[in-house]
Amino acid sequence: MSERKLLRKPIQAAKQLGEVMRDYFYRMDRIAKGEEEGLIAWCTSTGPAELLQAFGFEVHYPENHGAMLGSRRVAADYIPLANAIGYSPEICSYLTSDVGSYLKGETPLSQAYPGIESVPKPDVLAYNTQQCRDVREWFEYYGREFNVPVIGINPPKGMEEVTAANVDDVVQQIRELIPLLERISGEKFDIDRFRESMRLSRECSDLWGHVLGLATNVPAPWTFFDGCIHMGPAVCLRGTQEPVDYYTTLMEELEQRAADGVAAVENERFRIYWEGMPIWGKLRALSEQFSELDSCVVVSTYCNSWIFSAFDEERPFESMAQAYTEIFINRNEPAKQAYIERLVREYKVDGIIFHDAKTCPNNSNSRYGMPQRLQNELGIPTLTIDADLNDLRMYSEETTRTNIEAFVEQLEDTEEARSG
Repeated sequence: MSERKLLRKPIQAAKQLGEVMRDYFYRMDRIAKGEEEGLIAWCTSTGPAELLQAFGFEVHYPENHGAMLGSRRVAADYIPLANAIGYSPEICSYLTSDVGSYLKGETPLSQAYPGIESVPKPDVLAYNTQQCRDVREWFEYYGREFNVPVIGINPPKGMEEVTAANVDDVVQQIRELIPLLERISGEKFDIDRFRESMRLSRECSDLWGHVLGLATNVPAPWTFFDGCIHMGPAVCLRGTQEPVDYYTTLMEELEQRAADGVAAVENERFRIYWEGMPIWGKLRALSEQFSELDSCVVVSTYCNSWIFSAFDEERPFESMAQAYTEIFINRNEPAKQAYIERLVREYKVDGIIFHDAKTCPNNSNSRYGMPQRLQNELGIPTLTIDADLNDLRMYSEETTRTNIEAFVEQLEDTEEARSG
């Protein structure tokens, strides 16, 4: 087993990734401490970041902070503190772990980046509810705590196709944020700065989509688990030059791997689709188990959520509205199913794993018959894992491991039946 792990070549660009993220967090910390000029905006992960950047805000993403709490396996220490002030154990565990860490006055940033004592205090909080209601409630909590404005957009939900009327609705909501942001920032809106942020976001998006797409190669040069780590700049720094530079470096490395036939999983035999949120505290364990089973998780809807193909700096308002409204999580079941079917074919997938995240119903797509429909339509096995993005009390190590082993056995049986 130890030999097999050594066969997994580390991604060399990870060193540059660490530097990019370090600089991002320290820059915000200096602003928060008054050591550098600037203002801080908090934004939901697919919120109007480019508009905030047009006003000069550095942008902090509480969902990214929540993922850090999950990946360090400390979320369960903080969730009960949020529960104690009235936030249900059944709502988003990003929210409850993040609020709990705030209540306790602790952050994983302090361990990762010496000298950072807390997350940066916001001057404004901006949300987009196309993900779920929880993000608005989350931000309004902090708005009360810090006594700062909370602004946002509320796109229509559950569409098969995003119409011109849908886009116009969201455009109007985005435009209504401008006078509020002018007042908070003390800056007049500059359309050229907005266009530039949108241009850089589109470049980032295109590069991120390209590096994810390299996993269509057989064998795949990297995995979903790698993508969960390397997505940091696409989430936190889109709209700036840094992720463009970083993903250019990563692209060159992964393209070379693909050309040389270097496999992320030695002896890759099965290719798997991961549908739903990561189980942040178990990324390494799951990655190792799939590797042991000669199985590579090559694609996910989660990592693809930061591919914004609609972005166009020539139509900044309309294209932002389009991109942030048409994302997978905001679509109806037929649209989601068609999307998954397309990716299954593009990535030559042998089976699909659904993660039913107990505190994230909006991004758990196993609850309305989709696994069964896809299994019937595509003729490939599916498995649903019961767990959570952050709350590992909802995760059974033994049950999950056994179920994945049985799933891979099912892939073997399917392969034998086809070849027979």
